[in-house]
Amino acid sequence: MKQAKDFIISGNVQGVGFRYFAQLTAADHHVAGWVQNLENGSVIVHAEGTAEQINSFIAALKRGNRFAKVHHVQEKSVPAQQLHSFHIKY
Repeated sequence: MKQAKDFIISGNVQGVGFRYFAQLTAADHHVAGWVQNLENGSVIVHAEGTAEQINSFIAALKRGNRFAKVHHVQEKSVPAQQLHSFHIKY
């Protein structure tokens, strides 16, 4: 069953390749959605997929890439947008 969640990820997540890392990780976990920087220095991620796909995807994002440091993740269930790919929003 497909579901959708938004994640607000805070920490050292801008200027360190985190959005590109999220895009590659989404492909690895077969998750659709998008990622975008927020003005407060956090990143928002919209993820759509099965519960298992989303859980494994967010677990990988919490570890981050070698330059990012994730301090906090806020999670919220949201309506699915019926997306079929994952992209970076600018």
